[in-house]
Amino acid sequence: MKKLIFLAASLLVAGAVHAQSPIRIGIKAGLNLPNIIKDNGNNNFSTKINPGFNAGLTLDVNLIEGLAITPELLYSQKGYKLTSNAGEFTQTTNFIDIPVLATIKLGASPLHLVVGPEVSFLLSTKNKFQNGFGSAEEKIVEDDADRFKKSLFGGVIGFRYDINSNVDIHGRYALDFQKNNQNGSTQTPEYKNQVFSVGFGYKF
Repeated sequence: MKKLIFLAASLLVAGAVHAQSPIRIGIKAGLNLPNIIKDNGNNNFSTKINPGFNAGLTLDVNLIEGLAITPELLYSQKGYKLTSNAGEFTQTTNFIDIPVLATIKLGASPLHLVVGPEVSFLLSTKNKFQNGFGSAEEKIVEDDADRFKKSLFGGVIGFRYDINSNVDIHGRYALDFQKNNQNGSTQTPEYKNQVFSVGFGYKF
């Protein structure tokens, strides 16, 4: 997984170094509002958003007027919160996301539609439980655990609004098409990640 992430980053940087005007590299960051969609298995519980963040590199490759391919390499926090009579449980999952998006300009406006597939690689998981008596934490490094899938395939849809030629704001919805594991349990229920995000980008 580390080799694949390094390769993706190298391709983004190499594209920028050898770029002509149709290719531009950028950076981006934003707020994640993740939750989960429960699947089969043990799912007799309700969840709420566990805020996080995303940050990384982006590359615009303009194909024709109004259409670009935009691969990205992002660090992204996901997860959920669960409140019960016993206390509050919070799960934070850290991923490397690699979306490859079609960026489509909508007419003459600076508004763009973005849509495309995404592959996510799980780095680590932190579980935290707290109540009136105290708190406890568990950190799981996924290279050493088999409770979760190490990679997930999903999709992204959203918009990008170019404030000027360098700065943009954007909003997105991302959904995993695969669930986090095969057989849910009380400790590790079956679910799919979903994330609403807003942020800004800067192109060099």
